Order: sequence, then C-alpha cells, then structure tokens
Amino acid sequence: MQNKSDFKILAIDDDKDILLLLKYNLESEGYYVETASSGKKGISLAQKINPNLMLVDIMMPDMDGIQTCIKLREIDNLKSSYILFLTARTEEYSEVAAFDAGADDYITKPIKPRALLSRINSFYKRASSKVSSSKSLKVGDLDINKDSYVVKLKNKEIFFPKKEFNLLYFLASNPKKVYSRESLLRNIWGSDVHVVARTVDVHIRKIREKIGQNIIQTIKGVGYKFKS
Repeated sequence: MQNKSDFKILAIDDDKDILLLLKYNLESEGYYVETASSGKKGISLAQKINPNLMLVDIMMPDMDGIQTCIKLREIDNLKSSYILFLTARTEEYSEVAAFDAGADDYITKPIKPRALLSRINSFYKRASSKVSSSKSLKVGDLDINKDSYVVKLKNKEIFFPKKEFNLLYFLASNPKKVYSRESLLRNIWGSDVHVVARTVDVHIRKIREKIGQNIIQTIKGVGYKFKS
C-alpha cells in the first residue's frame, strides 16, 4: 500500500456533525473516506467499497454498532478489515461486547482528532506491512512459519497440532490485542463448529507448555493477548 489515499475508511454514525468532522480530518490527512448514517447503510456501502478500516458508533437507531460489527464480520471480503469503535459508551461491558463482536480497537468520545489520527495511522502502517510481509513471524527466539507450519524456539523445531498452531499464529499476528475466548473460537474453530470456551483454555495451556508461560498473557475477565 503505497499511499494513504489507497487506504479506504468508512465512518458509520447517525450524528452528521461527527461524520463531517471525521471526513474533514481524515481527508486532510490524505485518506480516502466514505460515510454512512446508519448501520444498514454502512453494511451496504462496505460491501461496495471494501474499506480497509471502519469507524463504528454503538448507539444508532435502526441497528446498533455491535449488531453492525457482527454483520460486517460475516462478510468474507471484510474479515481482514479493521473495525474501530468510536462511541460515547464508556461502560466496561460495552467495550467487552465490542471486542467480542470483532472490534480491533475502542475509543470513547468526545473525539480527540490528533489521538484518533495517531490510532488510524498505526492501522495504516500495519496494513501496509501486511501487504509486503511473508507468512513468517519472528518474536524474540520464536519463529512461526505458516507456509510450512513449523514453529522453532531458539532454532529447535517444536511440533504443534494444526489448531494449536493456528491459535498461536493468530495471536502472534495481532500482538498486544486482547481476544475473548468467544472471539478466538470464531476465528480459529469457526462459527459452525460447536465447541465450548474451555477448549481455548486447554489449547493455550498446551501452547504455554511448549514455548513458555509468559508469551501469551491472560487478561482476567476478558481473554488472552500475545506479548510482543
């Protein structure tokens, strides 16, 4: 991704003043920006333009942001798009619900333009890096290669069954982001496979036994994150 104009952003909010503010600030930064005034309109527009990042409000009349996020994550072309909640809801349960629905970040209003631009710039850099990177990850002494399904720790190869490997690779690909058990189940096992949340805990324990206890952190009451 050579230019910011190639990074498409879709803002979904029922407040027209917020949409104008977002469009002005993001276009001034060089991004391509589209807006939608409801969840349903946002989903329809997202299917047409395939945005790289979507800014979603929670409190909307026809379809709230959580429902909108869930619907967006069901669209194949948008599974790798970033979703950032931008909302006045400050309760912890709203934030947890947002991440469970598939959000990548959560920012509370009122909007601080410079802080928001900093977050979006980091997503842009991450997307640009993904375009040019291979399927090999290196974190300290740990090497994870998805092309060959090989994990090495200090150059010593360690066997990982497919689900353990996929879980490790997924967490390592998104360092510092916290994933709930439900989110990990959807991303690794799929929504059509019925397994209990405890399955994630068992796989995390087995991964830790092989690569160490501290690389994958438990965030009490929320889920897990990979420590980069």
